[in-house]
Amino acid sequence: MKYVALLSGGKDSCYNLSHCNANGHQLVAAATLSPQSGKDEIDSYMYQTVGQDAIEFVARALEVPLYRHVIQGDAIEQNAEYGSRSAGGAGVLGDETEDLYTLLKRVKVHHPDVQGVSVGAILSNYQRVRVEHVCRRLSLTPLAYLWQRDQAELLSEMIAAGVKSVLIKVAGIGLTVKHLGTTLNEMQDTLTRLNNLYGLHICGEGGEYETLTLDSPSFKHRIVLNGTEVVMHTDNDFAPVAYLRIKQASLHPKESSTDGKVEVPPLLDDRFGELKNVVETSVLEQYEKGSSGTYEPTNKLHHIPDHPSTHAIGSWLAIGNIHPDSSLDSEIPLEEQVRDCFIQLQGILQSHDLRIEDVANITLLLPSLAPKIFAAANKAYAEFFGVSPPSRACVGVDLPEGVGVILECVARKDNTRRALHVQSLSYWAPANIGPYSQAVTVEPYVFVSGQIGLLPASLTLPSPSSLALETALVFQHTDRVIRAANTAGGHVLLSLYWLVDYANTIHTRRACETFCEETPTLFLVVASLPRGARVEKQVLVHTGKFTILDEDTFIQVSHTPEFVSGDIHAERTQILRTAEFLSGDVDPECGTKVSSEVILSSTRPPILNWQVSRFDVSETSPQCVVICARGHPSREDAIELEKIPLLVAFWATALSARLFHRVEAHFSPSWSSVSRVLFGDNMPATTFIPCRYIGTWGSDEQWDWAVAFVGVS
Repeated sequence: MKYVALLSGGKDSCYNLSHCNANGHQLVAAATLSPQSGKDEIDSYMYQTVGQDAIEFVARALEVPLYRHVIQGDAIEQNAEYGSRSAGGAGVLGDETEDLYTLLKRVKVHHPDVQGVSVGAILSNYQRVRVEHVCRRLSLTPLAYLWQRDQAELLSEMIAAGVKSVLIKVAGIGLTVKHLGTTLNEMQDTLTRLNNLYGLHICGEGGEYETLTLDSPSFKHRIVLNGTEVVMHTDNDFAPVAYLRIKQASLHPKESSTDGKVEVPPLLDDRFGELKNVVETSVLEQYEKGSSGTYEPTNKLHHIPDHPSTHAIGSWLAIGNIHPDSSLDSEIPLEEQVRDCFIQLQGILQSHDLRIEDVANITLLLPSLAPKIFAAANKAYAEFFGVSPPSRACVGVDLPEGVGVILECVARKDNTRRALHVQSLSYWAPANIGPYSQAVTVEPYVFVSGQIGLLPASLTLPSPSSLALETALVFQHTDRVIRAANTAGGHVLLSLYWLVDYANTIHTRRACETFCEETPTLFLVVASLPRGARVEKQVLVHTGKFTILDEDTFIQVSHTPEFVSGDIHAERTQILRTAEFLSGDVDPECGTKVSSEVILSSTRPPILNWQVSRFDVSETSPQCVVICARGHPSREDAIELEKIPLLVAFWATALSARLFHRVEAHFSPSWSSVSRVLFGDNMPATTFIPCRYIGTWGSDEQWDWAVAFVGVS
């Protein structure tokens, strides 16, 4: 695409151009924001203004027209978010971000074919969020290939590629006036040492220093500074603030041989490259065996509960089973059906003194994710959200006849809500161009959107198609999103793997084993996934912080979660009964009905299994529970589950339940008998999700139904 360079003159904005070019984009113009005449620098939260007296030379070195705009606004909105969470929200009147909107709007008038904006953001969410807000309003795609890169590696790459930038401002501990005018190459060892000593950001992401680029791989000429002047802003023995005023500069010819090759980072980190190899080996072994696992349901579920299911615990609210009003014509467009679901959602939220902006996570179930259907659903979906939308998983399932969409969600009235909504193309992870965030944090949980194996730089699936590469990318994307959303990393409490082919479940399971991901896990085969993906991963993460009562005061503590799962070798976590007992059939071996006693010595496969993730804290109930079973849910199942000490405290804290079941089965009435025993009238919000296959961690068993509970305290 054709793009405009958002220039500060610094190393990052200039080096990002090289990656834009490496990814096939075409530079057509440059744009910059400057302080008012007579001012070298202003107190801007958004823009680098030092060195603006030389920015004209940078544009001339690039041989593109330069568009300038004087900064008139102030940093009025200083929060992590910018703009309104309500749909259709514009910017903040008088904020300096709106100067960028005015500038880029003018660029589009002169270059109507411009589609992208190069942004040199590495770490600053504050800057990225505002640039992305402006780009979204102008239908531009941000290109931020330096985003989330390791700063030490990035600085080395810049130097190796031939970027010559000099320090024109110092404002960090250990940096002094003598460092002004020195190159990155000359400063690399000093910056590394100061990073080790004081935590100084090697690329200056904490504002410790700013640079002016004199040469870069994208430059057609090099810049020479013929006259500078040191301006002392704040004299301090440890961290003085000073900058260079550029008095005179000139352009000179450059030799192309002086530029090194721009290094594109590897697609996969080492450990995810190993995971890819494991999946490739697994696929090859299956191919050599000649096994296959395609499956199409012969019948579809014909009934779901008529009304939405809701449950509130404290400030939390879960809503399940929202689908179009039964009075609506089943032939109405899908777009209208999605819109109806959100109108219902708004009404339920309002009745609990909540707004749609308080929703943290949504699961959207559609009959198919064919491009036209997916686009129609997204069009209506987008009407209800502004900035920082909820995280989301979207899957295609075998819905009942006449039902075009089902959704479920979790919401909370919480001022600490944080969203990670990265809309820029980068090497980091897929951009969320649509109306959903990569992750939303509402303590103590991080709700992570379903991740598919897109190539981050292009937002396309691997070609030729590769399950191994898709799976490795899914794991890597999830890991990177978790780390960006929660700097401490967090702890995965629940993992759902949505797949479109039963044969691929074994390969995904082996990937989990390689990744040592011991957590309640389900493998779910459904009809389709976004963009034709083969696998989608959705996780719930605990931040590691929660509140416990300690001498009548609440304190924040951090613990590592414990995973407890049922297996054939652990009687305390495995309920064993025969499938015949569950269904009431006659035992073929003895011709009589099996006793109602729990059989712990049976060699038959278990018919009821549970998995738990909890923290090792006194009297803390589990956060997530997964139950898998054969046959129809029964009262006997509930009675056995009630006997498990670890789960006793959980039933009162269960907020939501997603009940996954075989497509051909009719589980709604039978589940009621289980939930009545466990929850009485205080049942969690429940959504029924038809699947073509249900599997779990550590076993090749296929289950008839499984339920994933999320609890809050």
